[in-house]
Amino acid sequence: MTRRTILRGMAAAPFAGAAANVLSAAPAHAATVAANQYSLTSRSSNEHGEFAALAAGLAARLTKVDATTVIATTNRDAKALSSAPSTAEAFQTGFAWDPADQDVLYWIPQGVTTSADAYGNGLYPDSAGDKVVLVSWYFETDTDPDTPGDEQPLDKGMRLTFVDYNAPAAPTYRHVLLVEPVRTATGAYSFEPVQKHAGGIMWYGNLLYVVDTYKGLRIFDLDTLFTVETAEKDVCGLHTDGKYYGYGYQYVLPQSHAYDNAGTYLRYSTIGLDRASTPDSLVIGEYSLDGVVSYNDPGHTFNGTGAPAETTPHVVRWPLDYTDRHPGSLTATEAVTVAQKKIQGIVSRNSKHYLSVSAGPSTKGALRTFTSGSSTATTVADLAVGCEDLSFHSSGASGWAYGESVIWNVSEYDGLRYVYAVRADGS
Repeated sequence: MTRRTILRGMAAAPFAGAAANVLSAAPAHAATVAANQYSLTSRSSNEHGEFAALAAGLAARLTKVDATTVIATTNRDAKALSSAPSTAEAFQTGFAWDPADQDVLYWIPQGVTTSADAYGNGLYPDSAGDKVVLVSWYFETDTDPDTPGDEQPLDKGMRLTFVDYNAPAAPTYRHVLLVEPVRTATGAYSFEPVQKHAGGIMWYGNLLYVVDTYKGLRIFDLDTLFTVETAEKDVCGLHTDGKYYGYGYQYVLPQSHAYDNAGTYLRYSTIGLDRASTPDSLVIGEYSLDGVVSYNDPGHTFNGTGAPAETTPHVVRWPLDYTDRHPGSLTATEAVTVAQKKIQGIVSRNSKHYLSVSAGPSTKGALRTFTSGSSTATTVADLAVGCEDLSFHSSGASGWAYGESVIWNVSEYDGLRYVYAVRADGS
């Protein structure tokens, strides 16, 4: 069951008071726990072979491009926002989608990251590069659980949107399908949709990190995308006609690596980059409906060594190696608990953590903050209804900077979908 399904089910019940309590002033207690219980294992292959070899096999059959090609060929227009969307405060900048993407029921936006994550100057791929926003979406086959028989016949997995934000008054964008490279029963090189939630993403150098709720982290190399045919809207991979398709999208981005959870169970709900730490680091946050995380999801198996059936949500940190953009250690260096329900996004600045906290399809979200080892969290600013992932954009990003640091957010509900930045101090 997806988080969206849970929230839709709750929305059908008369619980307005409960929703409001999500953002109440009640303190969110935090405690430091042993970080070394959380670890990752590096994986360069899947059951079909090494990711690098699978990509090479596809490259022999398809035209390979990089992210700059995608950014240069955007094909949809976004609508610039002139003021704060929905209930959000401290607004800096942002946009809404083309009407088709604003209202579509089965593609749902979740994750956000920007070129200010990718490189310290905020531009991709270098000082002469572009200002870019990336957003992840997942495909929901059952858009209305209360109406049997309306399910979509295909789960098209996850897509990634490249937004050219060089002209904030007129942003443009293009969708790309995220895929996993495979080989067919006959040994031919192909790919399949990645049927996961895409709840959080992080851009670091040429790598895109995508959380896999039950497994860990999936890595995609933005230097390796492929151009495919677009005529078949319901075909992914090598088709019977000998051509490759990606559900109608012109480009596909194959997975290039993985970091699987190897220690104590952890729900990989959201991810954020911390450029203020030394070295740079990534942080993982856990979603829970009521402030208690369960690892007994029917139909799902967590990677790892086991944990109590229920626990307070955690924030866990791993260092990064800027030379290759991969984790610098497979063992976490910080872990804290925070008694906060409905965490949808996280970013950190050393020991200071920011959380996006949702409250269902009709109540405003909130940007909250707490310090490692502290006893309370406080609200910085209101966010839009349906707030999701976060991305920190430092005022020190010399090539793309605002007067003060901002935090990007994305909201998910159809008709209320916005990608926007709020000032980090809530002013």
